[in-house]
Amino acid sequence: MRHQRTRWSLVLCTALAAQWPSAHAGEGEVQSYSPYAGDSYPSNVYWGDMHVHTSYSSHDAYIGGWNRVDPAVAYRFARGEEVEAFNGMRVRLQRPLDFLVVADHAEGLGIADALQAGDPAFPDSPVGRKYREAWDEYVVKSTEEGAAFYSPIVGTLMQLFWAQPIDLPYRRTLWQRVIANADAYNNPGKFTAFIGYEWTSSTSVDGPETGLANLHRVVVFKDGADETAQTYPFSQADSDKPDDLWRHLVDYEDRTGGEALAIPHNSNLSQGLMFPEQKTAGEALDASWAGLRSHFETIMEITQIKGDSETHPVLSPTDEFADFETWNDWGGPPKPGFVPEDIEAFAARKRGSYARAALQTGLKLEAELGINPFKLGFIGSTDSHTALSTADEDNFWGKWAIGVPSAERVSTSAYGWSMSAAGLAAVWAQENTREALFDAMKRREVYATTGPRMTVRVFGGWDFADADAAAPDFARIGYAQGVPMGGDFVGGAETKSPRFLIRAMKDPDGANLDRVQVIKGWLDAEGVLHEKIHNVAWSGGRELKPDGSLDPVGSTVDVSAAAYWNTLGDAELATVWQDPDFDPAERAFYYVRVLQIPTPRWTAYEAAFFRVRDIPEEVPVITQDRAYTSPIWYTPGG
Repeated sequence: MRHQRTRWSLVLCTALAAQWPSAHAGEGEVQSYSPYAGDSYPSNVYWGDMHVHTSYSSHDAYIGGWNRVDPAVAYRFARGEEVEAFNGMRVRLQRPLDFLVVADHAEGLGIADALQAGDPAFPDSPVGRKYREAWDEYVVKSTEEGAAFYSPIVGTLMQLFWAQPIDLPYRRTLWQRVIANADAYNNPGKFTAFIGYEWTSSTSVDGPETGLANLHRVVVFKDGADETAQTYPFSQADSDKPDDLWRHLVDYEDRTGGEALAIPHNSNLSQGLMFPEQKTAGEALDASWAGLRSHFETIMEITQIKGDSETHPVLSPTDEFADFETWNDWGGPPKPGFVPEDIEAFAARKRGSYARAALQTGLKLEAELGINPFKLGFIGSTDSHTALSTADEDNFWGKWAIGVPSAERVSTSAYGWSMSAAGLAAVWAQENTREALFDAMKRREVYATTGPRMTVRVFGGWDFADADAAAPDFARIGYAQGVPMGGDFVGGAETKSPRFLIRAMKDPDGANLDRVQVIKGWLDAEGVLHEKIHNVAWSGGRELKPDGSLDPVGSTVDVSAAAYWNTLGDAELATVWQDPDFDPAERAFYYVRVLQIPTPRWTAYEAAFFRVRDIPEEVPVITQDRAYTSPIWYTPGG
């Protein structure tokens, strides 16, 4: 019987197979029953921090910030291990990160660690001896009386880092240690450790906002040790001009076949120079400059510890959510009731410092030059100088090791409450590897959050149906009929208004969602730039007012207990939205902003933990965390 059943099974299988096309019946590929066969679009979102400093950042993290935590601890912490912080406390993330960039400053990279350890390879050259002498004096003073952040001896060391770099062979030796650390913790498919550093150009400016213009970039490589060992970290001592950094990276790519990104960060403190309309020497921008910049700078850090860089209230007066973690200058948030003396000059300076304005300027420059130098996707990161990537409101360890969690930090502006618990980079990719994540950043399929892990997707196209917002195969529809965040579409004179397929889901361990907004910017026929905020999906059955605004979602926050409840808001918001004001002849961009319901800010958690009852009035204790997607650009056709 067993033999008969086997024979019958073979006959049946053969008969059934004859009813279906065979792979050998013709040259064409057989259509598979599986709807997922052949799918190549990214189905996973990966979370990381592209901007963490360790003790290898000599001038500020180590000497100025008293941080002695090295890169190995930063990687271990990011992948979920419990570690000992700089103040001896135990610390751990609620959820591990998927990737990390230890971006220590190129200026003085690893030198303080090397001097402290008595590295026998440290050069006995004229510059090397200057370093040793200054270091010995610093150690004596810091031991005897404590070296303040900008004490004279610290300033001497910083001048050496920035103006007299250590001998190039030893710089390469230190760079090899950075590479080895990253490769040791890079585990493809599980945890990605990128090789990178920070180029720390700071230019002095005069005017109503004197001080340093922060033009810093985080340089990130797609590649491993074989390629990156053939270069070295480009520092301000080499040049403080972004053009020269890009040319240094061109040389790297040409010689190695590798790839690199330069990520502008903290643009809110750039004094208007991060996104200029002319070169720093006053020369007009040209297509060559724009092309070079757009090649390396495809994404920017829109939110971090030193404030938010989406937009400023003076630039977006009709945006009720524009005043979020605003820093006017290096002193932190503006004083209550602050009004600039010359609001037009103030706004002009801010235009070159904020992301939304940069996107608008990019439309104008593209029309003039044929290339958009500010075609930027968005990520968040921390800029932590503690080696600890902590962007959660209830687990925020600050920027500096001298600003440790304490009762005093809640009421101290300089290293305390003015800092923001932000942010994270979210990347849509097929796998957790250097190559896949880097490629997603290159194509701008990324978004930023101020800490929470909200899942957000947006697609732009022409034919999305309203029902697509609720479809279980949402992403397949989006990729089949449109372009994802970071993408482009081109239209002609008869092009109909685009439609945007949007879905946002709450952080599973976080707060419900308040609303989803589409921010549109465009360049009209007269060359005037515009912006408009559209509320497109919201929770709670609220009615959209005639002017397009919504009533606030409300609040469940109990500041004294540092608690909130998800009795407001929705876990998911999805919609298909069509631009009601579309003009096919106008260049435009669209990005999505998702807001949570109000929650306690980190200052409330800290005050509750240390039982601080008298919180200064100017200290914010409630926040609305958010996400910003990379834009989608529309360009009129020829």
